Amino acid sequence: MVRSKMAASVLKRCVTAAVKVKGLAPSFTARRRLLSAAYTDTKLWDEREKDPQNLAVLANLMDRTYDRNLPVSSLTISRFVDNISSREEVDQAEYYLYKFRHSPNCWYLRDWTIHTWIRQCLKYGARDKALHTLKNKIQYGIFPDDFTFNLLLDSYIKDEDFKSACSVVEEVMLQEAFDLPSTQILSLNALGCFLATRPQLSVSEERTMGASLLICGLKQDNTIGLSAQLLGNALLGKVEILKGIHAVFKGMPLSWVRGYLGRALAVMERVSAASGDIKLSKDTLDCVSHMLQELSSTSDADSSGEESDGEENGKEEGVDEDDEAEKANLPHYVSRFRKLSSQLESQGKVDPTSFQALVTMLGQQNLASAEKLDVEQYQSRLKVWEAEKRQLIQREKDLREKAEQERRERLAAKAAEQQA
Repeated sequence: MVRSKMAASVLKRCVTAAVKVKGLAPSFTARRRLLSAAYTDTKLWDEREKDPQNLAVLANLMDRTYDRNLPVSSLTISRFVDNISSREEVDQAEYYLYKFRHSPNCWYLRDWTIHTWIRQCLKYGARDKALHTLKNKIQYGIFPDDFTFNLLLDSYIKDEDFKSACSVVEEVMLQEAFDLPSTQILSLNALGCFLATRPQLSVSEERTMGASLLICGLKQDNTIGLSAQLLGNALLGKVEILKGIHAVFKGMPLSWVRGYLGRALAVMERVSAASGDIKLSKDTLDCVSHMLQELSSTSDADSSGEESDGEENGKEEGVDEDDEAEKANLPHYVSRFRKLSSQLESQGKVDPTSFQALVTMLGQQNLASAEKLDVEQYQSRLKVWEAEKRQLIQREKDLREKAEQERRERLAAKAAEQQA
């Protein structure tokens, strides 16, 4: 209970500091730069070669195929998703995506089918279905590319549903798909805006937030990226102190090496030693400061509890001796943080602009050029997808003709045998 209250208190106090700093630049938060209309326009997608199908016929075909324990082709499920024309048909498509994922052909779900699925969900007001299948990707096989991730992420941000936007960022993080600058900017925007809502996070949510900030921040070698790395490492370090290292890296693309708080401080040392204009945002430093204070208070409370309740209640489940040794380093981390904070302040390497405002400025400066490259790559990808689809259609046609020819030959041979 103490730790649950502490988790809520840390985020509240941390983001309160962020909001105070954010007041220095209100114009940035009032006009967030997100994906342009040209980026999200469906014209290119709508102009692709059509393959009209009757969904009732396709559904009947797939049902009969599954009943005979035979695999449904990737082209069939692609046609079904591509011909969705209503919200109700989105629900039907979700069922057949699930069936396809649990069939022998599950590895052959096409990239364009995944892209179409997300677009259809956005088009017919079923964004919740897109997020559901994304969060349950193992059950549905939905592993989008960067461009598709951006469309879904941008949609949530524009509607100011930052919690759902961060759920998309979590999936980007788990797939380690922060390659596009546009995805990095949108993800950092979502994370910054969500933190600004003062959410009360569970330990697992703090772990997810920390991992997302850290992995995305590693892609930006600037004030924003280093501030994200600092806060990400600190959040993960907090989970490590409270629950042990296994609670940090399990199921995450993270290092199992102990010492995430130490790595947070290493980011501060790097900024202190760096030349140029690289700084750390003040609200991020304030957040880490409050986090260390709360951890220290909790550590003291736990020590008192151990004396009164006995040694058996003093350890968290899954916390081993090495985790306890890392926890014992907390006073050293607190002292080192204070020293580095003073050093950064004296060097003029603390940026008063809020993290959220910095990300907004980054979007205003770089998102337009990033969009241009994304759209060019998307146009090329569309051509490749259409070529692959034509090949599949031709192969299907050839196989049907071959099967028909073999059927005729069998009938002819049978007729000849009867005459003989």
